[in-house]
Amino acid sequence: MTSDDQHFLDVLAEYSSDIRRFTGDIWDASDKHFASVASLIKRNVPAGWLPEHARPPPPPLPPHLARNAAYIHRLQDWVSRNRALTAAIIAFLGTGGYLLYREKRKSTRKRRARRASNGARREVVVIAGPPSSPITKSLSLDLERRGFIVYIVCADIEEEQLVQDQSRADVRPLHLDIADVLGTQEAMDRFNNLLLRPHIAFSGASPHNLHFRGLVLVPDLIYPSGPIETVSPELWSDALNAKVLNTIAVAQAFLPTICEFKARVLMMTPSIVSSLRPPFHSVETAVVSALEGFTASMRGELGTLGIDVCQFKLGTFDCSNVGGKQHLQSLAGPKTHLWPATTRNLYATNFVNQSHVARRRGLFNQTGSTGSSLRELHNAVFDALTQKNPRRTWRVGRGSTTYDVVGNWVPASLVGWMLGIRRVTLSQGSEPKLEDSVQSWEQVDETAV
Repeated sequence: MTSDDQHFLDVLAEYSSDIRRFTGDIWDASDKHFASVASLIKRNVPAGWLPEHARPPPPPLPPHLARNAAYIHRLQDWVSRNRALTAAIIAFLGTGGYLLYREKRKSTRKRRARRASNGARREVVVIAGPPSSPITKSLSLDLERRGFIVYIVCADIEEEQLVQDQSRADVRPLHLDIADVLGTQEAMDRFNNLLLRPHIAFSGASPHNLHFRGLVLVPDLIYPSGPIETVSPELWSDALNAKVLNTIAVAQAFLPTICEFKARVLMMTPSIVSSLRPPFHSVETAVVSALEGFTASMRGELGTLGIDVCQFKLGTFDCSNVGGKQHLQSLAGPKTHLWPATTRNLYATNFVNQSHVARRRGLFNQTGSTGSSLRELHNAVFDALTQKNPRRTWRVGRGSTTYDVVGNWVPASLVGWMLGIRRVTLSQGSEPKLEDSVQSWEQVDETAV
């Protein structure tokens, strides 16, 4: 074989190896492509077309996804084994979330009184309560801000001056001396004529009539406390006249106007003491019970006419930003040293203990510096005046609902024990060292204040 032949064979050998390598790469790429197509087809064809063993295994998950999948699998297994409990949890969370959303929406929505077609104010609300009371003052200012014309019932010139000092054009005094029968009738006639007479808000405006929206009864929320032996008949008479008889007389005076305009009546009473009925609070318990009975009877009578009567059971509110300090309920310690010696020996320890516990928990100071925001009361009053079908009973303020449940379901002896009430025998009550103990309690309370 010549050298030329050998060179030709070497060239052919190189070409044949290149051809084998090229064809091998083509077949390898074809195999991979067909394998990927087959795998895709196996994963996406319906379940009944291929047996399970013919399907490719799923790709392995990353470690963190594998742990999450394990947790989800265990959760699904627990749910499948506890379906009733799962349904209860979902129902509880769903209901709670819906109620929270509804309350948040109610608290954030705008509340404004309706106005006349010319834009003037036309809704009138009358508040019957002491003008110096923080509740009365805050309600009048809030209702005026929301677009109402607010009248505050005043019995004398001093109360009218307190109302005028607020410097609000639409917060006005309404002189109504219940003791003067003829004067009361004349005042109500003037008020009715004011409502029925057309008003012109400004020059060129069309006349409009006022509409009586409701009467808000706010009896004084400060009551005397102490053993029944220390509450004089004069205190009982003053409390019953000022808080019960005066409230009833004001409601009677406004009833014809209420029936004519289909206005609503809102009665506000403290609820914590009336719910718990603790000792040493006989005046408040009796007065609130009388007002609740009067409200229930009035609701039944006016209900036949389609007029709503709402009762507000108030808890405690933070009134520190309303009025001066002289308008707030005194938080000083109990003045047991003014009691007779026998009464002091028998009741002072329990009275001081209960006062100390109540002050620490903020129970009996409806107008003190602890409690719910007055905004909660303002929103509730507006809703009670404007809703189509308002609730009969509104529990507003801190403790108004909780202590109502406690008073109705917890035994009275346990409630007394929680308030620091302990049984005292006559022999213990006659010991002279009790006076020193009471004085030490008073010093502690005065220091805390």
